[in-house]
Amino acid sequence: MWTEENRPKYERKGLRYPSDLTDEEWALIEPLLPPERKVKRREVLDTILYVLTTGCQWRMLPKDLAAKSTAHDYFVEWHRDGTLARIHHTLYTKCRELAEKKASPTLAIIDSQSVKSAEKGGPASIRWDMTRARKSKARSGMRRSIRSAY
Repeated sequence: MWTEENRPKYERKGLRYPSDLTDEEWALIEPLLPPERKVKRREVLDTILYVLTTGCQWRMLPKDLAAKSTAHDYFVEWHRDGTLARIHHTLYTKCRELAEKKASPTLAIIDSQSVKSAEKGGPASIRWDMTRARKSKARSGMRRSIRSAY
């Protein structure tokens, strides 16, 4: 809960950017990352978190962060090899445990609105062979005139 007592615990003062990892956060994530190569993983992760937090474009990164191509390459690699999913799952589980809940949820709530939207479905549930293509009258007329010209 956001109270005056725990507010200082979540302040990001002293960091270069609010998206940068604290030493405590880094200690949780570091073991989940692949071994370090030429680039410092913490700098790369701070850069990735900056992009994800601010929504800025890779090419608009501040100069004091990791190079855009390096950070983007690591982001793609860590996404493909499951590193980011592993980090997410580990942190999610730890948050649930801190809240004195089981590691994975045991209950799900589905409201009628969720069911309605799921019934409508998306691309995977649409049977394209059963739907008619819509043609505007203007396009149909234009096609006929083009065909008759040849």
